Amino acid sequence: CSSIMEVPIYQADAFTSKPFEGNPAAVCLLHKSSKQLTEDVMQKIAAEMNISETAFVTASDEHPFDTGNVFDLRWFTPTNEVDLCGHATLATAAVLFQTQGAQAETLTFNTKSGPLHVSQTATGQYQMNLPLNPPETLDGYSHFANTIKVAVGDLKVKSVALSRRTKKLVVQLDEARTTLEALKVDAKALQASHTADEIRGVIVTLHEDADKDGYDFVSRYFAPWNGIPEDPVTGSAHTVLYPYWRGVLGHADESCVSLKAKQVSPRGGTLELQQASSEPRLLVNGSAFVVLSGKLHL
Repeated sequence: CSSIMEVPIYQADAFTSKPFEGNPAAVCLLHKSSKQLTEDVMQKIAAEMNISETAFVTASDEHPFDTGNVFDLRWFTPTNEVDLCGHATLATAAVLFQTQGAQAETLTFNTKSGPLHVSQTATGQYQMNLPLNPPETLDGYSHFANTIKVAVGDLKVKSVALSRRTKKLVVQLDEARTTLEALKVDAKALQASHTADEIRGVIVTLHEDADKDGYDFVSRYFAPWNGIPEDPVTGSAHTVLYPYWRGVLGHADESCVSLKAKQVSPRGGTLELQQASSEPRLLVNGSAFVVLSGKLHL
């Protein structure tokens, strides 16, 4: 009889201080000295969890979860591995700080997008340091017209931009916030509208009425190409949205510009954004609530 491997697993809601809001992520705790999970098994676990992201964080003898500060981190959607996931990084840090007694002021995660840093703030939030991904505004967007039509129908489009590095298409609407909140997108039709792999997600965003609650902009994010019909709150999307809205709002030449954003999916979540002072990276502040703990039996 083969022995059963047990893997500690947690679920945390990111970009919220309350349960059942924000964006849920599963977090599996691994150790380099233990039996290693294959990529196939990681993908199967992510499919089993069936939420937008499952994170796999690995400690070592040199850097255990409680006293260490450098770990390996990978993220999987239910269908594939991704190069960057903000909310699952935030969730991973929250799990280490809240359940593993992490003592370091800043945790560093080695990822496919390079080192990512997460610190605890004086207010009890977490601050992520992520790469910026400025999009290119498209003068003509007929190439993506069908995808835009499927995403927003006959709503008024004000501008379109593309982040080629992240393959995220930004669609800015000239509409009211309530219109974006009520938007219904057919995920299967959206995925079928583009098969060339130039885009892997569509961000729909606007400024109109956004500031009624103190927000600089609001958005929603749809990524059926990654097995995610709609992502509730998306850190990686804001590495694209921050430089986009900084330009639109006339702050392109200013330093240390702070923007407050809300992703108005049904679950919803809030992000506080600012460019790092010494490098072209994005500081993202948010909370997280650990809602579940247990063990996987493999």
